[in-house]
Amino acid sequence: MNALTFEETNLLCIYNPGSRLGAIEALSEMRGHLEPDETELLALTDSTLAKLRAMTDAEFDELELYPDFDE
Repeated sequence: MNALTFEETNLLCIYNPGSRLGAIEALSEMRGHLEPDETELLALTDSTLAKLRAMTDAEFDELELYPDFDE
């Protein structure tokens, strides 16, 4: 599995309902509301979705999805 970046982890902290499939659904829905000029958030969302789709539910459950406000 590709490790999530700091930014991808933070995005998941916001859009994580508690399961891998739920996170994929939430991010996919959010992606549909992005404006054409939000290219950076679009790229971040796409990379996060790709990594979520490549991991197993067990790998997702091992993630520590708590915002790190110190970085």
